[in-house]
Amino acid sequence: MSVLSLVDRSSEYLPVSPLSTSATAYAADLVVFGGTGDLSMRKLLPALYHCDRDGRLSPETRIIAMSRGGLTDDDFRGKVDADVRGQVPVDDPGGWRRFLGRLHHVSVDVGRRASGDDTDLPGWNALAALLAGQEERDRVFYLASPPRTFGPFCRELAAAGLVTPRSRVVLEKPLGHDLVSARRINDEVGAIFDERQIFRIDHYLGKETVQNLLVLRFANAFLEPIWNSLWIDHVQITVAETVGTPGRRGYYDHAGALRDMVQNHLLQLLCMTAMEPPARNDREAIRDEKVKVLQSLLPITGTEADRFTVRGQYTEAAGMPGYLHEPGSTPPTEASSRVETFAAIRAEIRNWRWAGVPFYLRTGKRMPRRTSEIVVQFKDVPHSIFPGGTPNRLVLRLQPEEGIELHIMAKEPGAGEVALKPVPLSLSFGETFTTRVPEAYERLLTDVLAANPTLFMRRDEVEAAWRWIDPILAAWESSAELPEPYPAGSTGPAGAHELLGRSGRAWHEEEA
Repeated sequence: MSVLSLVDRSSEYLPVSPLSTSATAYAADLVVFGGTGDLSMRKLLPALYHCDRDGRLSPETRIIAMSRGGLTDDDFRGKVDADVRGQVPVDDPGGWRRFLGRLHHVSVDVGRRASGDDTDLPGWNALAALLAGQEERDRVFYLASPPRTFGPFCRELAAAGLVTPRSRVVLEKPLGHDLVSARRINDEVGAIFDERQIFRIDHYLGKETVQNLLVLRFANAFLEPIWNSLWIDHVQITVAETVGTPGRRGYYDHAGALRDMVQNHLLQLLCMTAMEPPARNDREAIRDEKVKVLQSLLPITGTEADRFTVRGQYTEAAGMPGYLHEPGSTPPTEASSRVETFAAIRAEIRNWRWAGVPFYLRTGKRMPRRTSEIVVQFKDVPHSIFPGGTPNRLVLRLQPEEGIELHIMAKEPGAGEVALKPVPLSLSFGETFTTRVPEAYERLLTDVLAANPTLFMRRDEVEAAWRWIDPILAAWESSAELPEPYPAGSTGPAGAHELLGRSGRAWHEEEA
């Protein structure tokens, strides 16, 4: 069976749209490397339980966790019962028992095999025995593990004869730490799996609001004609977190906000906002248009980074520790002082639709509120006959409460002179729709099981993002300047406000 048959057969259960996935999936074996880790216990297993509860897993589908834990199947089921049950609504004890019955555990340590140690070979043999005789089932290998393990895991799967034409592999972010490392990972995984079998996941693309953005633009006649530089003044994309990095500074010292958030999450949101209408209702057409956006970004190199980017690091304030003194973290180093926990960028897209429209990207930790949003600021009316008007604004909230707000001008009630007031036309998904809004991982796992790659990143897309990010990283690393300090709990460093203020603009801050 050829790899192409994987894609051809999946069309049987994707009859409507690449953004839709049927509730009926073929039987699959889902193998999660790092199956007892934080991501698995907090996100993947709860999402899979919801998929099972909603009838989106076939009765024969199995979930196989692989870790170094030395657990039996019963041990793992007991751990999931203790750690996951409190995170999900278990209103059907029979359904919960059915879900636990899907779970299996295999102990393996890929690090040993990668170093030439064969003592863990029985673990791979155990996985092969569990999958034996099921070559016609879909196999999904989910790598919820550090990127350095992606290549070794894939080589071991191939060496054990476990990669079939109906297999696919899911790669978690971050995919490398620069363009060179991303290419190396892509080469290593690509030597085992065809590109059509590789699903690079970014959970932000599974959020309901992100997909509603495409529907809002391409299924409504009133908006798309003004979605361009003639009517839009600028766009803001913000992902703000109230948490810091307690116990995680070892990771963050090597990542920073630019690698951790901008290269993937924020650039994906920018692509979905700025992409051209796809020429056809096709899975690859959407990804083609996203790549074009990344390729059209104006490079930011050398001294331009001083003008168009801002980096910051939170300091102690309001009873919250600074980045260098987070509890549970390793002692700070000189390198720690250069790590950005906040990043803001003024980006420009060089094409006819967006020429002259700045896209402001912002992300930070220890911010005053947790929010992810896209703000499209329209230009003022060409000639206003009323005093006091303000430009229209479209706000798409991704979290904490997903929804869409269109801010328009309205007359305040009362006699006398006409007074204007901006008011929102609001769509709250939680209030409007009675069905439960699925979490991002639920949708994405459903799409993986259905072999639907629309909301996943292609190799050229990942590498185009790194190609734009790398010069900014290089400029920051060569600079003698340290990240600008900002108090924990504030809206970020002063430079971020100056980034917009120089052109008479300001960040949109959600009303309390």
